[in-house]
Parts: sequence; C-alpha cells; structure tokens
Amino acid sequence: MECIFCKIVNKEIPSAKVYEDDLVLAFDDIQPQAPAHVVIVPKKHIADINALDDREIWFSMLKAAQASAKIKGIDQSGYRLVVNCGKDGTQVVWHVHLHVMGGRGLDGRMG
Repeated sequence: MECIFCKIVNKEIPSAKVYEDDLVLAFDDIQPQAPAHVVIVPKKHIADINALDDREIWFSMLKAAQASAKIKGIDQSGYRLVVNCGKDGTQVVWHVHLHVMGGRGLDGRMG
C-alpha cells in the first residue's frame, strides 16, 4: 500500500510520536500550520471520515486529541480539531486523520 500514514503507522517512515494506543497514532505534522500541530490517524486504513463507521476508533481519535493537547500544553489555552474530507474539503492524504492545532490565536482559516 502506498499510503504515507500506513507507512508511518507501520514504522516504515519515521515520525515524532506524540501519543499512541492500540487503535491510533498521533504524531507531529511535518508542515505545521500552528506552533502545536499534531496529526492523529487510526492504525487501520480508512479512506476518509465518510468511511469511518467504527465508534471505538472515532472515540480513540478524540481521546488522542485530548491527550495530545495536554502533552503539547495547549489543553487550557485552547485548540482546534480539523478533519478534511474529499477533494473539495482539501483532503490530501486518503487515510482519515484528525488535526490538533494550537499554541497561538487561530483565525478563521484552518491554521
């Protein structure tokens, strides 16, 4: 499989791990759009949010977002969660993922 996130999950490509549990992996975004920018992916390949029908994985992604915000020190000041879906939603990698961004005031744009 040519999915970059699957390769990160399988440790074929290195990442700066922030959080991990049995279902998800969270790591620093390599092109951060905020001082703290973490990407959370399920370990199972799921193309996009429309294909995500597993409540346990979704809940694990949200728990990972909370944990990542705390680890990055943005849990009290605030942060943004973003899921892009499809071409018009600016999804670039076809593996569902959740962005956690913070560390400064965020305007109306994604980052």
